[in-house]
Amino acid sequence: MTDEQKPITALSGISPSQPAKRPARRRKTEDELEQEQLTDEEINAPGRKWYFVHTYSGHENKVRNAIKATVERMDAGDKIFHVVVPTEDEIEIRDGQRRTVKRKLYPGYVLVQTIELKEGDPASDAAWHLIRNTTGVTGFVSSGTRPVPLSQEEVNHILRAMRMEQPRVRVAFQPGQSVRIVDGPFEDFVGVVDEINTEKGRVKVIVNMFGRETPVELDFLQVERV
Repeated sequence: MTDEQKPITALSGISPSQPAKRPARRRKTEDELEQEQLTDEEINAPGRKWYFVHTYSGHENKVRNAIKATVERMDAGDKIFHVVVPTEDEIEIRDGQRRTVKRKLYPGYVLVQTIELKEGDPASDAAWHLIRNTTGVTGFVSSGTRPVPLSQEEVNHILRAMRMEQPRVRVAFQPGQSVRIVDGPFEDFVGVVDEINTEKGRVKVIVNMFGRETPVELDFLQVERV
């Protein structure tokens, strides 16, 4: 890239060398609070397994709460240990505003840690029936008649995704799409998205200036889809 083609930085009030500010801290969800209690020893405790339970769409939180309430009411904490709706933080940009939202990693599923569910074992049958008979549950992820547990690697991968400190950024535009600049010295210019840097919250847009295509580097909040 020549000197003439280097992107122009147009961040109003934002230093080009610094990423955009993070959203204000929010209260932690029930899943996050429970996850903080999950040490590596607890996650991979001998005799315990993690299972995916399928739910009606949009009923994940209700199912989690219902299972936990039933476990407490029936004193079944020695069979069912943890119930989690896997989520991750995502920064959503809408109407020129940046906000942090929770996105379900596996819509329609709840992650449950129980004793290992074995065929013909009374304790396993009790745990299975408690979960399966919960309103909103449609079944376990299974092979044949018995649920299939997740591997240790799969569980660690899911929980690691939940622990990410830097939220993922979701943007409403992709490379090649036309956008309008809504803030800064290039306000009202229309250009084409060239590159997106979600880590820094920046986008490079190609605009036509004085008959030449010029790359301009902007914050996500400074552009909107045409």
